[in-house]
Amino acid sequence: MAIRKAVKGTAAVASGGLVAFYGLTQLTEYRKRQARLSRVEAVEQVNMAFQDELPSRQAQLTALRATQEFDVLVVGGGATGSGCALDAVTRDLKTALVERDDFSSGTSSRSTKLIHGGVRYLQKAIVKLDYEQYMMVKEALHERSNLLNIAPHLTALLPIMLPIYKWWQLPYYWAGIKIYDLVAGAQCLKSSYILTKTKALELFPMLKRDKLVGAIVYYDGQHNDARMNLAIALTAARYGAAIANYTEVVHLLKRVDPQMGKERVCGARCRDVITGQEFDVRAKCVINATGPFTDALRKMDDQKNPNICQPSAGVHIVIPGYYSPDNMGLLDPATSDGRVIFFLPWEKMTIAGTTDTPTEITPHPIPMEEDINFILTEVRNYLSPDVEVRRGDVLAAWSGIRPLVTNPNSKDTQSICRNHIVHISDSGLVTIAGGKWTTYRSMAEDTLDAAVKAHNLSAGPSKTVGLMLEGAKDWTPTMYIRLVQDYGLEVEVAQHLASSYGGRAYEVAKMAHVTGKRWPIVGKRLVSEFPYIESEVQYAIKEYACTAIDVIARRTRLGFLNVQAAEEALPRIVDIMGKQLTWSEQRKREELSAAKQFLYYEMGYKARSEQLTDTSEITLTPAEVGRYMKRFHKFDKENKGFITTVDVQRVLESINVYIDADTLHEILNEVDLNKNGQVEFNEFLQAPPAR
Repeated sequence: MAIRKAVKGTAAVASGGLVAFYGLTQLTEYRKRQARLSRVEAVEQVNMAFQDELPSRQAQLTALRATQEFDVLVVGGGATGSGCALDAVTRDLKTALVERDDFSSGTSSRSTKLIHGGVRYLQKAIVKLDYEQYMMVKEALHERSNLLNIAPHLTALLPIMLPIYKWWQLPYYWAGIKIYDLVAGAQCLKSSYILTKTKALELFPMLKRDKLVGAIVYYDGQHNDARMNLAIALTAARYGAAIANYTEVVHLLKRVDPQMGKERVCGARCRDVITGQEFDVRAKCVINATGPFTDALRKMDDQKNPNICQPSAGVHIVIPGYYSPDNMGLLDPATSDGRVIFFLPWEKMTIAGTTDTPTEITPHPIPMEEDINFILTEVRNYLSPDVEVRRGDVLAAWSGIRPLVTNPNSKDTQSICRNHIVHISDSGLVTIAGGKWTTYRSMAEDTLDAAVKAHNLSAGPSKTVGLMLEGAKDWTPTMYIRLVQDYGLEVEVAQHLASSYGGRAYEVAKMAHVTGKRWPIVGKRLVSEFPYIESEVQYAIKEYACTAIDVIARRTRLGFLNVQAAEEALPRIVDIMGKQLTWSEQRKREELSAAKQFLYYEMGYKARSEQLTDTSEITLTPAEVGRYMKRFHKFDKENKGFITTVDVQRVLESINVYIDADTLHEILNEVDLNKNGQVEFNEFLQAPPAR
């Protein structure tokens, strides 16, 4: 009753703002609906060049070299660049895309995994009466709806709880969340609602109960960001775009326009990073969609161009799934330093983040220990004291660079642009910068509209609203059952394949090897704790994977979920790729080393290893630590830094003690506090038998 009274008391105050926003919403909704109807009709007229087998990477490189002139060359294979390529090719423009690393190797694979309008942006829009910010949220909510429709296998609705610890906050946040629903209009995923304290704790039992008043639950979308990016790029390839990863721009090509007497960008000198071969790709229009590296390409165009990118690092951590319910996220709207922290279930693990700190631009950002500890501290503030949030529970951590930008078109070039900007240089280079993951499609549409106009390209309007992405065709929520029945896959593996590959999961299943067991019949796992199977490595090559890092980080997400499990899977991944790509033994060693370096630095293994050998949490003398270290190394003969059931079995057999595998696994599971299948030294010290 108290909750209802508090909410009713706020209704009169909020109604004026609600009505004003509602009127504005309906007008923009009507205009977009009319445009959408014409676009959906146009989509039906787009022909797909490659229905079945995609061209190989070598065939794509040949197309880049052999084509006399493209209409559009996109530089950058992140979400925005891939979106630009898809938008261009479906307008019947001859399209090319080059990416110096792998598709989604940068910021696009290191997000919070949310497809959202931005609750905090709406709050700022209302408080500051900022129309631009409001329209940004409105646009993002429209794109959220579209993305959920065009890639249903890679996306899902996610309820997010906002716990309330002060009575006055309940009506305040309720009004804000209701406006969020209202701005979404007909595209509201599900209506938000209020929970009593009892119900909130029932749905999120890990929540701190002291002083909890109640909670508000609203809905946003969630996705597998790297595979979504890949789906966009592969869809562009299917419609005929020539796309190539590991192809970098050495310099821009220019020619003098006879009519204007000015130099104009007419393509790029490119280099195949794998072979070192260089070649020219000529195009009427070049689009700079390089995210944090925007300024590097702008300076290739003109060294005098000022920097417009102001990079900010966002760190996320992954902790075991038992820290959050399977189907409920958590939002901390006001951390100790004013930031927002999300606490979300993802791939049966829990993601927590993000931070927002100035950083240097680098292709290999490293998560800093202070950022990891900041997130852990904020998580502790919202979870029950019964739940011990431990540094050793961080299974992976990563940093993504947000490419915040200043607008070169604005008089005030120092102020950060909250939305994306499209800029066309004097030489015709089209730059798209800023924005957010959710709005990649509308950013691409705006970019191509500007490019078509500036370069007099013959093209119609965008056709990407409602255009289904790779794997969406033939996907159904129950298709995993057919995978189990028709191929003999484990249920968990079948569910994973369906949600990662959609309708293409059948191709992965056909490639799966027989296990030699009664069940499952096919589908050998790369590591026992995760549903990734060996045939995914083979299929990854068809999806243009060129390195072991591509497989552990972006074709599968193993490196983002558990760095130790990823390291365990690496030898087998390298072996499979080596056979498929005819790698030499030297190349295999190089791949293994590079992938381990990636896990060590970029996925937080270094910070984790240093913390796990720090015994500051345990009150022991140096002599005691040394004694326990000797005991630990009796099991860890290979100096791996952890103990497995195999190590324990070997030691027990040496003293004629035999324990069946299941019992041994249960014993180690009690000591394995972070549930990664391995007992590190820090866990060994905290186990009662060790002491």
